Amino acid sequence: MTEWNASHIPGQHGRVAVVTGANSGLGLVTATELARHGARVVMAVRDTGAGERAAEAIRGSVPRAEVEVRELDLASLASVRAFAKSMTGDFPAIDLLVNNAGLVLLGPARTTADGFELQLGTNMLGHFALTGLLLDCLGRADAARVVSLSSITHKNARLDFDDLMSRRDFNASRAYGRSKLATTAFGLELDRRLRATGSPIISVVAHPGVSRSNLTPRAWEHRGRIGQIFARGGLLVTQPAERGALPQLFAATAPGVRGGQFFGPSGLFEMRGRVVEVSPSAHAADPTVGRRLWTAAQDLTGVTYL
Repeated sequence: MTEWNASHIPGQHGRVAVVTGANSGLGLVTATELARHGARVVMAVRDTGAGERAAEAIRGSVPRAEVEVRELDLASLASVRAFAKSMTGDFPAIDLLVNNAGLVLLGPARTTADGFELQLGTNMLGHFALTGLLLDCLGRADAARVVSLSSITHKNARLDFDDLMSRRDFNASRAYGRSKLATTAFGLELDRRLRATGSPIISVVAHPGVSRSNLTPRAWEHRGRIGQIFARGGLLVTQPAERGALPQLFAATAPGVRGGQFFGPSGLFEMRGRVVEVSPSAHAADPTVGRRLWTAAQDLTGVTYL
């Protein structure tokens, strides 16, 4: 079988795609390829200056690319609401939401504008609120998709519902793994709820393996001896962002993708390789965990849906 790559993306003409964190790394690759295949791409970024430079780079490599930059700070619910309001006012329908933006904290505990642990607040709670606020627009598209970006670090994590903000014995890399576990569980629970309501929207999850755009020593150190090897191995175990973005591009565009599927690399420990369907951790896939997380996210963000 031919290995799937970005050249296999079907035409995206007439589709509106929102990509969070689109100014660099996996998000920039994703936005570029969607624009290359005809989508109108909204680059949702915290730093609009960096976003405009990235948009110019896309226009330079993709003639007639339809890209625009809008401000979105996922660490602020006020910013999420303002972005969603501008989008729903300007677009009758949204075909694709790629919840790509993520943050790896390298220092002591920090919080969002709303008091959430920074990684959980940015990586999961901000996207939870954004998805809910855009859901009506997504529902007006013919076959909308929501893609949530996971990480293989989620597989060693567990959520502590008595301490979701990791205030007890904070460890940055452990909190990062929990944030990606929460993101994974959210994507899977979103699909369950969409199917239960008969919605045409599908929710899919993807992870990039070990991409050069997301590897940091602190993101791996809690994985023990193997994690230390990965952290020190650098280029030996990583793949470029162009390959790391393929699972989320596949999830976003490939024909036949079903809600609830999870895509990642095929190689050893899912670090790199061709795009295949992979399995989430048992904790992430547990519907009880999904329901508890959903209730907590609604209470924390004030955004209630499904």
